[in-house]
This record gives sequence, C-alpha cells and structure tokens, in this order.
Amino acid sequence: MNINNKLNYQEDAIVSSEIVKQDGGTVTFFAFDKGQGLSEHTAPYDALVIITDGKAEVMLEDKKHIMQKDDHLLMPKGAKHSLFALEQFKMILVMIK
Repeated sequence: MNINNKLNYQEDAIVSSEIVKQDGGTVTFFAFDKGQGLSEHTAPYDALVIITDGKAEVMLEDKKHIMQKDDHLLMPKGAKHSLFALEQFKMILVMIK
C-alpha cells in the first residue's frame, strides 16, 4: 500500500491519522494543504519527520530546511521547530519516547 493514499489533502487544512500508538512512541501521517503550517513549538521526545509527497519548509533551531519527497530530518527533544507547506505536502512523524 502506498502511504500517500492513506489521507487526501483538504482545502485550507491539516489532516492527520495516527498509525501506531504504543508506550515507546507514535507514528502519525499528516497531509498539509499549501500555505498551512505549525507554528514554532517543542516536543518532549525525539521526532523523525519523513516527507512522502510535496515540499515544505521546516525550521529547526533557527535553521531553515527545504524538504521534499524522500527527505527526512531528526528533531531532538526540546528543539524549537515549525513547519510550513510551500506546496501541498505529506509527512510521516515518528515520535520516539
């Protein structure tokens, strides 16, 4: 199964689907419409972002990363980060406790 078929883009929205939820962490799939994003925040766990479609700008500790399909980035726990959809994009977020 192609992971990108799990969620459809929705106009002016961010949609998500939790794939795995266990004591050791979670895996969540997201679809961001162009122009949508998450403002700067931190997470209490390490997080791995894997882009599966489209293009996004990810800010990690004031460093800009332009990411597209097949790119990945590890965000250490407590690191400030934000995301912005330069075009529609989908990603897998793995949170590791």
